[in-house]
Amino acid sequence: MTEMTTTPDGDNEAQVTTRKATRRGGGDPATRGRTTIADGVVEKIAGMAARDVVGVHAMGSGLARTFGAVRDRVPGGAKSVTRGVKAEVGEVQTALDLEIVVDYGVSIGDVARAVRENVIAAVERMTGLEVVEVNIAVSDVKLPDEEEEEPEPPRIQ
Repeated sequence: MTEMTTTPDGDNEAQVTTRKATRRGGGDPATRGRTTIADGVVEKIAGMAARDVVGVHAMGSGLARTFGAVRDRVPGGAKSVTRGVKAEVGEVQTALDLEIVVDYGVSIGDVARAVRENVIAAVERMTGLEVVEVNIAVSDVKLPDEEEEEPEPPRIQ
């Protein structure tokens, strides 16, 4: 804000008056409030990251996959990316349990290591949570000659 005043000898003097900006709420706006992340959000991220690993055939136990296949066929039903994933989310940390089916012929140790690395990287990058553990249970091996439990729908030609 600028004010003009006239001195007794007729000269104009500019006086600059500044107002001190007051900060409302105090502190960095990014620190005002809390962000909570639901277990299901972490489960979806982990499920997607685990499925991206070569050698992971499916997620979940045989029973969960069977029920999931039925649920997926219901009109309007979506494929569950959280199948085979359980997350416990705290304020700054999370722990994950994954149940996977591996393809026959792959090294289970290598697949488990790759799943851990991919899941930890994705969850920590997207949520900012520290992943304290990723427990992996291999519930089955998909043999080359086994039928799919979730067959592809017939294609119209």
